[in-house]
This record gives sequence, structure tokens and C-alpha cells, in this order.
Amino acid sequence: MEDQFKAYEKQLQKKHRFGWPPNYQEHTHTRLHKKTFLSIVIEACKKLDWDVVYTDEKSVEAKRKGVWNKWTEKITVTHEYNRAHVKSVSLGNGWDNGRNYKNVQLFLHVFETTEKTYDQVALEALEKAVEKKENWDDYEVPATLPQPKKRIKPQLMIPVIGGLATALLLGFSLAFLTVKFTYIIGIYEVIVGFIVGFFFKYLIRLGNYTNFDVLPYVIGGVVFLIYLSNQYFLYELTWTSRNLEPIGFLEFLQLRLRQGLTIKSINTGPIGLVISWVFQLVFTYLISYLRVIAALTVYLIDRVPTEVSEFAMYHFIKGKTRDQVRLALSDMGWTSEQCQNEAFDAIAGMQSAREFHRAE
Repeated sequence: MEDQFKAYEKQLQKKHRFGWPPNYQEHTHTRLHKKTFLSIVIEACKKLDWDVVYTDEKSVEAKRKGVWNKWTEKITVTHEYNRAHVKSVSLGNGWDNGRNYKNVQLFLHVFETTEKTYDQVALEALEKAVEKKENWDDYEVPATLPQPKKRIKPQLMIPVIGGLATALLLGFSLAFLTVKFTYIIGIYEVIVGFIVGFFFKYLIRLGNYTNFDVLPYVIGGVVFLIYLSNQYFLYELTWTSRNLEPIGFLEFLQLRLRQGLTIKSINTGPIGLVISWVFQLVFTYLISYLRVIAALTVYLIDRVPTEVSEFAMYHFIKGKTRDQVRLALSDMGWTSEQCQNEAFDAIAGMQSAREFHRAE
């Protein structure tokens, strides 16, 4: 951020906001056309070192970073009926320490300062430049494209078999740690979720399997098997290590239910134990799901050269149908339907990545 804007920010008074999430917004009139307005908004965000995470035909969304290079607020600027709406929302706090008010005031100041650098001629030139960029008029269609790599056909069994092995390994590890040490609710679920995401990152690539309609069910099955096998291994380790009279696995579960869950000398009974099991499943699934989706998105983008995804995107922007884009890709050497689908998936992956960055 430029020194003049830092100085202006320091002199702003804080106006604290409480809520979930806390936010602050203001509205002001603008004489600018929508396209030039949004272009200057992006320019102002860059001057403030805010990360622009999303744009559409009427709004811009940016995120501000605080300490540890972590996003702390999301700022949305919208052009609607010759009015500018500026809103700052905290990311994950119930108290904003005055940041949202300062974000809005600072943005308005930088935006007005930037707008004054444009006269009418410059504004018209800017609008033409924006239209040219939106239409990809400067894109040069390449004479050739990188050729597709040979990949196996998508194999669902690789994530399934790998997931089963991961589930049994984690189930045993959790049982061993519980018997030898203790089970820490909340911590172990996070660790398990990250491990599942880590293994699926490579299982997806190994099987070249990216069907988003099926993967959530595979993840759910793996998470369920982790905790079911955890109970079985816990049963085996408990009776083996203590030389107790053997009982059946179902009897072991019934015994656990009768004993209930004890938290700091307070026995919550069978209901508390069941709730803890449900928490394990749901919390671990959510973390695993998010990690796998992130890994899947990266793979969708990475497996297709950027030149190819841009080539396909260009033809879509120019109004070509899906079949016409397939034909254009085929003329460039991407003849198989699988390779063409991978190019389309790369575009979908980039859109998913943008939506992920928008999340509050």
C-alpha cells in the first residue's frame, strides 16, 4: 500500500462492530458506467494490496490480509442503479475491532483518488479496454497446442481400495492411541480428516478418477469404516492387553453403551456416547470432504496445460457450442473424448477455485 494511503488509514477513527459475522457498509452515488466503475474498483483494490477473488458484471469481491498473511475481511463493491455499495465483512470473528469501518472508508478514499486520475477521454478508453479484455480480443489463437499425455481411463476401484486400506490403518491407529494414551475429541478428528484428504490426493491422481458425483459417497464410506474398524480394533486391543475373559464384539459395543461417555468425571450416559460417535463421523467427513475437493480441484487444473484450457475457454467466450469446441480441440490434436472432457473439467476446476476463494 502506498504511503499516502497508509497515512490516511491511520487517521481514521475506529467504529467497532459486533455480530456473526460483524460487517459495515455504505452507499454512495457514482457517475461511472458499470464496466469502468468495476475496472477502477479493481485498480483501487490492487493499490490497497487486497486480493481480488471474484468479479462479475456488477460486482467485485476482494479479501484483505492481516497478520500471518491470513485473510481477515472480505470487501464487496457493487454497482447498482448508479449507486456504489461497499460492504466489509469479517471472516470468522464476532468482533471486528473497527476494521470493517476502516476498510470501507479507506476504499472509498482510494477509489475517489483513483477516479480523479481519469478524464472523460481516459474513461472512454478504459471502457473500450475492458470490453476488449472481456471478449478476449487480444487472444492469439496458437498454431499448435501441447499434446495430451497418455492417461488411464478413470478407475473408481483405485480410490475405493486405497480408501479401504486407509480406513483400516487409521482405525487401528486410533484404537492403539486410545488404549496406550487417551482419545482427544476434536483433535483426532481433525488429524484423521487431513490424513484422509492427503491419501485421496494421490489416489485420485493414481486412478485418474474425478467424478464429483461419486467421490463424496466414497469419502463417507471411508470415514464410516474408520470409526467402525476403530471400535473393532479397540475391542481386540482391550481384551488382548488385559487378558480379560473374551466376549463378542456386539457385547463389547453394548457394554460401552451401558458405561456411556465420561467427560471430566461427568458421565453423560449412552446418549453422550452416541452423540460423540455422530460428531466423529460428521466432523471428520466435513474436513475430509473439503480436503479432497481442494485436491480434486488442483488436479483438474494441473492435468491439462494452461494453453489448452485457455484455448477452450476462448471458444466458449466467442459463443461456440460444446460440440464446436470439441471439434476445435480435435483439430489441435486433442482427438479423444476423454482428453476433451479433461479440458472442460479444467475450466470447471478454475471456476470452482474462484468460488472457493470467495467463501467467507
